[in-house]
Amino acid sequence: MDAANAATKSIGENRASLRASDAHTRLMALHATKSKPGCVAMRTVPPTSNPAASRVNGFDGPLRRARRRIERWIATRTPRIPGPWVVNRRRVYILPTRYGYGFALLLLAMLLGAMNYSNSMAFALTFLLAGLGLVGMHYTHANLVNIEVRQTRVEPVFAGETASFCVELANTASVPRFALSAAWQRGAPPNAGIAPASVDLAPTGVARLSLTQPANTRGWLGAPRFAVSTEFPLGLFYAWTWVELDMACLVYPRPAARGAVLPDSAGANGSRSGSRSGQDDFAGLRAYQRGDSPRSIDWKSYARQRSPLVKQFAETLAHELWIDWSELPSQWDVEQRLSQLTRWVVDADAAGRVYGLRLPGQSHPPAAGASQRQRCLQALALFEAR
Repeated sequence: MDAANAATKSIGENRASLRASDAHTRLMALHATKSKPGCVAMRTVPPTSNPAASRVNGFDGPLRRARRRIERWIATRTPRIPGPWVVNRRRVYILPTRYGYGFALLLLAMLLGAMNYSNSMAFALTFLLAGLGLVGMHYTHANLVNIEVRQTRVEPVFAGETASFCVELANTASVPRFALSAAWQRGAPPNAGIAPASVDLAPTGVARLSLTQPANTRGWLGAPRFAVSTEFPLGLFYAWTWVELDMACLVYPRPAARGAVLPDSAGANGSRSGSRSGQDDFAGLRAYQRGDSPRSIDWKSYARQRSPLVKQFAETLAHELWIDWSELPSQWDVEQRLSQLTRWVVDADAAGRVYGLRLPGQSHPPAAGASQRQRCLQALALFEAR
């Protein structure tokens, strides 16, 4: 007992000494603060995090993880295929829209009112509207089933333009389909600010929908996953299916600004190539470029069109033009060179010239026409510096 009393007394003395030390420390701090003119003693509060922000961040994390899981699950169920893609019942997902949720709350309120007043007519109206909602859900789901989604040819574009991916929707059934639309998956590049278009399909009919995507860099631009959806007939339910077709758009390099005229390079026989603004046989008109002689401008057409055109005359010399990588300044980078070569290819094709293209490690012989233009621009789009 004596030992216990002694231990208790020792603990009490220690606590008292700690309190005294703490009070002395606070007093000294207060005295130091008062000794400084213009200072106000303030109680230091440990920084606390924003509870609202903590709740938002804590709630946003699970949402992101759930979204990533859903996207991975969707990717496993929708492989990238060349098409066509036939929508079956197992690939159609359906959820209520905001109007559908409002409709459900209205039915719940009507049901509670009917139960409170034991009104048979209120019960009949509530069940009738609920039946209409269920029938509408069935029609919304069936509006997508057995739709065939096909890919079409994607036209190449220049960097900085907008790529357009057209898909065909074919109705294989003998009943019409209404209000079908398409949109990229969430997280994909925006649809250029254009709302998803809506089309109707007659029995065994075909319609096209266009999805746009900005093309910022040269090369192949693949089409991301997109959804074909509908809210027909009542707008209470949203049904959709995911589709990922093996579509890609070829993006050419961005042409340089007009200014540099086409190079006068030598053909295979060493003679000067191409057409010139001379006095031989008239070959046609082309757009004016900086550096053209004023004598070659067709002033009659300028009076009509308000844009100068230059007369072209065919020469008896060789007509071959070589667009060569090595002719560009050595201080230019790869993209700058490709941009200028693209401008020359476009101008040479517009002028109807016979031209070839030389790049490091590859060469395209001189030719003319749309096929030569496409061949050269594709080589420039897919060029990789070594």
